[in-house]
Amino acid sequence: MRKLYIGLMSGTSLDGVDIAIVEFSSKNPVLVSSLYKPYPIELLTDLKKACQQTSFSFEALGTLDARLGDFYGQCIQESMHSQHIKPKDIAAIGSHGQTIHHSPDSAPPFTLQIGDAHRIADKTGIPVIADFRRRDIAAGGQGAPLVPAFHQFVFQSSSDNIVILNIGGISNISVLHKAPTEAVIGFDCGPGNTLMDQWCQQHFDKPYDSYGQLAKEGTVDAQLLNSMLDDPYFKQKHPKSTGPERFNLKWLEAQLGRDQRCKKDVLSTLCELTAQCISQSIRQLSSIGKVLVCGGGTHNKYLMGRLNNLIDQPVETTEQYGIHPDWVEAMAFAWLAKQTMEGKPGNMPSVTGAKKAVILGSIYPA
Repeated sequence: MRKLYIGLMSGTSLDGVDIAIVEFSSKNPVLVSSLYKPYPIELLTDLKKACQQTSFSFEALGTLDARLGDFYGQCIQESMHSQHIKPKDIAAIGSHGQTIHHSPDSAPPFTLQIGDAHRIADKTGIPVIADFRRRDIAAGGQGAPLVPAFHQFVFQSSSDNIVILNIGGISNISVLHKAPTEAVIGFDCGPGNTLMDQWCQQHFDKPYDSYGQLAKEGTVDAQLLNSMLDDPYFKQKHPKSTGPERFNLKWLEAQLGRDQRCKKDVLSTLCELTAQCISQSIRQLSSIGKVLVCGGGTHNKYLMGRLNNLIDQPVETTEQYGIHPDWVEAMAFAWLAKQTMEGKPGNMPSVTGAKKAVILGSIYPA
């Protein structure tokens, strides 16, 4: 019998939502349908305000949570309608939600994702699993990254040690050893696209640097790069996780100081920062056979070229192994929903630092 799950992923790039309908009837997951929906401009504006914590009231946050839940529900309905799939065909929806604030090292630690799951369940008539990260944090973990367990499920090889590199707003890696007795390692390297995107939006009136063309035209500012790489996060040992709460335009402005710099040079330097923090993270690992890349950063040809130059191992995308790089994370949350519905753990203590493996998320019945 067909087992279909839906995964929703709204990442730190804060551009929209990825929706994946996934079949888990065979050994390897099959992507039945995929849909990307950008956030409507008013919703996007309010999400950015919430993330930047600029005079955002409880009423505004509650309203935004409801609006986002409605938007997710509409997107799911559209995705299902395009494939002639009915609610009874879907076992559950896994909704990551939109991260508003991630603070795993505060006292006490916490993370907040919004997108009212009750409204998604009501609109679709399908059970929803949401709020995945807080259960891992309650168990003493970082609450991130959560996708390494799915990476292991799909990509682990008995012949190679493999690194799965996801470049979203933040970059993170999963280290999969060929020996099944070796624990999976995973952590956030640092900025992915987030600083580059924010700089493009502020100075070039573009949502992002298409294919890395603007960064390619600039020159890396070595002094600025070294200053940024001195941030304590890059020297911190894993398990660790981070987000735009740390790496944002305020952080960048503090690095720039009052010096006037060419806008393209700054963008080129931000691209190099992403490449350097990723390559440094990978180089500290031993005996890595392959690096498979997924996420929006795969479309930045200039960044991918820098990674190929900086990393000794072959760098390919996950498409070579059966999953398009744009849909890995959404598929991961479909799989995490499946784990929860089956009463199985979804976190990996060796990755997040949690005291134990736990069943993630809350179930919102249809």
